Amino acid sequence: MKQLVLLFAFMITLGAAANVWSDDLIMDKDALNAMLAAPDLVILDVRTGKDWSSSEFKIQSAERAPAAEYADWSASYSKDKTLVLYCA
Repeated sequence: MKQLVLLFAFMITLGAAANVWSDDLIMDKDALNAMLAAPDLVILDVRTGKDWSSSEFKIQSAERAPAAEYADWSASYSKDKTLVLYCA
């Protein structure tokens, strides 16, 4: 993958306790808006359960990709794609 940009609380479960936070892993909405026209951009909504189903705020072009199923969907994206994962 050209870029893997992480913007979600999923990192808490994967290693925030080990101080893996970096400014490179966090993107604000303005930075994402600037990327929306890119043809290689894939936005993945990794929220689960009620966080996803009850949310009134969803990015229209985002694909649902539950974090717990990462092993299933992660290999299905071309390495030429820029993946933005979010959990709000």
